[in-house]
Amino acid sequence: MSQSMQILSHLKRKPITPIEALERYGCFRLAARISDLRYQGHLIETEMVERDDKRFARYRLVRGGA
Repeated sequence: MSQSMQILSHLKRKPITPIEALERYGCFRLAARISDLRYQGHLIETEMVERDDKRFARYRLVRGGA
């Protein structure tokens, strides 16, 4: 299964952060995979999170593609 499909499967269950994508799927470029999924028609929301003086994105699937 491709990284994009693994990430989509994850998003169908719960949100994902870049560190989770790296640890679980070996994905160094989560934003690029999210862009690919958006291009396919999936509506994915981005939330910026601040924790321990670090800032990162958390992605959540709002609606699947066509």
